[in-house]
Amino acid sequence: MNEENLIKYYNKFNEDKRLSRRHGQVEYITAMKYIHKYLSKMNNPKILDIGAGTGKYSIALSNEGYDVTAIELVKHNLMTLKSKNSNIKAFQGNAINLKKFEDKTFDMILLFGPMYHLISDDEKLMALFEAKRILKDDGIILISYYMNEYCVITHGFKEGLIKSSLDDGLLDKNFHIISKKDDLYSMVRLEDINRYNKKANLKRIKILAQDGPADYLRPIINKMDEEEFKIFIKYHLKTCERKELLGASSHVLDILKK
Repeated sequence: MNEENLIKYYNKFNEDKRLSRRHGQVEYITAMKYIHKYLSKMNNPKILDIGAGTGKYSIALSNEGYDVTAIELVKHNLMTLKSKNSNIKAFQGNAINLKKFEDKTFDMILLFGPMYHLISDDEKLMALFEAKRILKDDGIILISYYMNEYCVITHGFKEGLIKSSLDDGLLDKNFHIISKKDDLYSMVRLEDINRYNKKANLKRIKILAQDGPADYLRPIINKMDEEEFKIFIKYHLKTCERKELLGASSHVLDILKK
């Protein structure tokens, strides 16, 4: 993980604003639907939000009365989160070292940023093993991944960077993006996610296209009136579990148990 550059990046980037825009709302609304689905089956659940940013999810869940703990690497984001809600137990830290928490502490763990900022497979697995360690035996982990094909299509072909990306060795012969150790993001395919889960011995409950075609349709979605946008959300929530949409979504949500 390129921690220094990541902190610099998020000191300038407004994650709250991203999730407030129309395409970001699709990602957020979808995640919250499934968070609520599994929380509704739990009795007084304890939630850990790892890589909480400025608290979009943590604050919403805390305001609903849930017991929420947040971990955030970037101090600026952490201070913003704390200023918005004093009920959240918020700490500075990262996903690969959660030693402050005892085994089997949380009923639900959210990993909505770390897995696409952790570059190497080893780091990703460390994060999964730590999350698994502090998860209760009947708990749920929800993980968001940044998908390879979305990046190839948008940044490669749509933005006209495909030839230079190949020439510069940013893609392998199978068009899988090669992330370097000082990159801020890493992209995965479904087979990568499946491999991580197998090594961490985590069992999938469900996997879905967290934002589906929303990122490709940003200009169109932004021009929709409220009624049209509600129809789009309804369409997306009805289709987000279809397997054919997984590879081309920008974010995939993987829901796991021990």
